[in-house]
Amino acid sequence: MTRWLDEDELRAWLRLAGVMLKLSAALDSQLQRDSDLTHFDYLCLAMLSESDERRLAMSELAARTNASLSRLSHVISKLEGRGWVARTPSPRSRRVTLVDLTEEGWKVLVAAAPGHVETVRSLVFEGLSRDDVAALERVAGHIVDRIEGTP
Repeated sequence: MTRWLDEDELRAWLRLAGVMLKLSAALDSQLQRDSDLTHFDYLCLAMLSESDERRLAMSELAARTNASLSRLSHVISKLEGRGWVARTPSPRSRRVTLVDLTEEGWKVLVAAAPGHVETVRSLVFEGLSRDDVAALERVAGHIVDRIEGTP
């Protein structure tokens, strides 16, 4: 038997669906216009920049960006072609591929970050209280955990 959404759930769902569709497009638009990056490109560079030695295993980068390995591999190939990242085999395991943020990639990220952060602040956080931000983190975390099948 179908468990239909009640009126409150339906309103919340439609708002969330709007966020999913419109926020991604707005972030991509700003980054494309200002930095010739997609939001996912930016996220990959940012996650590498925040790791030790600006290096991560592909599997770890996929986990941090919430991406499949196949999608990540495609994007890393593109970023590698631009000279922004470099792939190398792990010295510890032939099964592991490491991704390094190059100096050129770091410069691209540093140049893109202020505009991106301002866009995120403007679209997501302005007008929210600290309690709202905590609630947003809690709800988003709950949804991601359900998608990933973790309790």
